[in-house]
Amino acid sequence: MKYIVAQPDLVSNSYFPALAAVELGFFQDQGIDAEIQMISPVPDSFAALRDGKCHFVAGPAHAALWAFPRWEGARILCALSQGMYWFLVVRKDIDIEPGDLTGLSGLTLAAAPGPDMGFRQLLISAGIDVEKENISIGLPPGGLIPGTSFGVSAAEALIEGKIDGFWANGMGAEVAITSGIAKKVIDVRRGDGPKEAFYFTQPSFTTSQNVLDENPEVAAGAVRAIVKAQKALKDNVQLAEEVGAKLFPDKEAALITRLIERDLPYYDANIKNEFINGMVTFVRKAGLLEGGPVDYADIVATEFTDLWNG
Repeated sequence: MKYIVAQPDLVSNSYFPALAAVELGFFQDQGIDAEIQMISPVPDSFAALRDGKCHFVAGPAHAALWAFPRWEGARILCALSQGMYWFLVVRKDIDIEPGDLTGLSGLTLAAAPGPDMGFRQLLISAGIDVEKENISIGLPPGGLIPGTSFGVSAAEALIEGKIDGFWANGMGAEVAITSGIAKKVIDVRRGDGPKEAFYFTQPSFTTSQNVLDENPEVAAGAVRAIVKAQKALKDNVQLAEEVGAKLFPDKEAALITRLIERDLPYYDANIKNEFINGMVTFVRKAGLLEGGPVDYADIVATEFTDLWNG
């Protein structure tokens, strides 16, 4: 049986441990025939999990709520890396210093469905009134391009002058910055913006309760494969180049090793209590979670915690 791993972005560093686990043979080593499929935007990938069109999702931890209210029917198996991982970049000629969120008035900023929620809550936490400041947040002109990773297409829209900036993955940000037209404003992982934003979401590996019930040994094998991929990349980051050369366009393939090397300190499969607490607070404020308390064990497949550290 072939197991489908959905990713909302393919040409990206965001969910790279899952991509590497498949492409470098770590799933195969666990006896799992796995295949990566790009299903975007983010909510669609979790809808595919709910509908049985895929078996796992490498995506934002919070986003399962679009398809699984209160996480009922889904569980996070492990973290792919730690911390909210999107960047805000703007045109280089806009007078904004790195880390400053007060200079966004009147700007048109692109963000994909799913990640846009993190950006909006980041601004709210920083005391920024989006409507009062006339900040436009949404898809770039032309919308989502089927089969194209959002960050890369957003970078092209910025290069073409269609938007003032965007909130997207590290690959999209790097393409725009290395083109010479953009600069980084916010990198939450490395201390920009409100501190609580670090715990809004993180790249995670999620499955359905159906998979857990019917094939728990496959779920366990998937966790082992992810953990081994994280360790392999830490031991030899040049493996990222091998994966990128097979799957990415030339420009992005040339950037991926640098991006993965930058992300390595965050490669940790553990799902921490402070993260779950921060994410639950975030999704409540964002309107994605209603009703009574949601506990750690309602979100995380706790039977696999002993696998997170190899």
